[in-house]
Amino acid sequence: MNKLWIVTFETFLRQIKSWSFVALVLGPFIIFGISMGAGYASANGADSGSKIAVISNEVEMREQFIKTNKSSVDKKVTTVSDAKKAMDKNKLAGYLILNTDKDQIKATYYGTSSIDSSLKTKVITFTSQIQQQLNYAKAGMTLEQVQQLQRQPAFKEKISKKTGTAKIAKIISFWVTVGMVYTILVTYTGITAQEIASEKGTKIMEIIFSSTTASKYFIGKVLGVLLVVLSQILIYLVGGWGGYLIAQKASMTKDIMSQYHTLINSVLHNLLSINLVFLLLGVVIYTILAAFSGALVTKAEDASKAAQPVIMLSVLAFIVTFPFQNHLDALPVKILSYVPFFSSYFMPMRVINSEANVWEIAISLGILILSIVLMTFYISKIYQGLMLQTDDSSFWKRFKRGLSYNK
Repeated sequence: MNKLWIVTFETFLRQIKSWSFVALVLGPFIIFGISMGAGYASANGADSGSKIAVISNEVEMREQFIKTNKSSVDKKVTTVSDAKKAMDKNKLAGYLILNTDKDQIKATYYGTSSIDSSLKTKVITFTSQIQQQLNYAKAGMTLEQVQQLQRQPAFKEKISKKTGTAKIAKIISFWVTVGMVYTILVTYTGITAQEIASEKGTKIMEIIFSSTTASKYFIGKVLGVLLVVLSQILIYLVGGWGGYLIAQKASMTKDIMSQYHTLINSVLHNLLSINLVFLLLGVVIYTILAAFSGALVTKAEDASKAAQPVIMLSVLAFIVTFPFQNHLDALPVKILSYVPFFSSYFMPMRVINSEANVWEIAISLGILILSIVLMTFYISKIYQGLMLQTDDSSFWKRFKRGLSYNK
């Protein structure tokens, strides 16, 4: 048992010390940080040149407009001359003059291009309200009469659980889950297959098999890769949770987090569930198959080709999910959610959309675990026969010879 753990931790330490692991772990955080920074800088740059100035002799009306349109107005500019200077420096998109002339509200916009359509709507709405108040006061209407004229029809909108935010959350969760499963599977199947294949034809394998069994060595390799995957997922969880807490308090993201609080929480709930177990077990079963594929190559020089069959299978499972993203009650989806190598993609899809009950999830999980156990046991028995083959015979001859070896 000690030799098993020696192989496990040796594999684990070698992988986490590699630059590829560091890049794989830090890559998403770096990309996210750059995207957020660029987005913030772009937004600030765009805001500084898209704001307008509001100029008026009536201080109360100006302040009232600015209060309802803070994000669109540069309140520091108060005169026409200052507004023109700011426009020349591209710090303002234009300026709006608000005045009252003979009991009529007048709004005049000056700029190098047309006023933004949404801001134009706000200006018209604001001036209409002020004009209406002025008209009521001029007509000498009582408060009750004004309230009667201002009465509006009632309108309510009720969103069912399968639409609106819930539906968007499911779509985002689907793409994040499928993309994450695919990326991690392809990465670690490639690493495992190449690591196993690189040992083909070396004398070290004969020495290793003379000191420990091939079964322990094979299982140790798989467990080592599994620990690497667990470490990566743990780093993502801790880093993601830290980023989530920071985003809630940071000035540049606080408003976005508040606005999309329900959506973000729904996506996180879908991701941090039984889906993580399917992701982990999916990596395990593909890793085992990748190790088997790596052991089938002729020599170490063929290591780059070792992962191709397994990656192609993962690509197939990934692509097959596309047609069914809006048809999760289809029979093929239900069938594939129980099939090993496909269930890691399809069962999480059903879980996200509440298409699978507890028993269906348990059965799929049980089939996947049983498949992993049987594959590990069988391949570990023939592993020595596969690894010690170094001749240039055909693939099928090596495959048959490996299957016939049982020790």
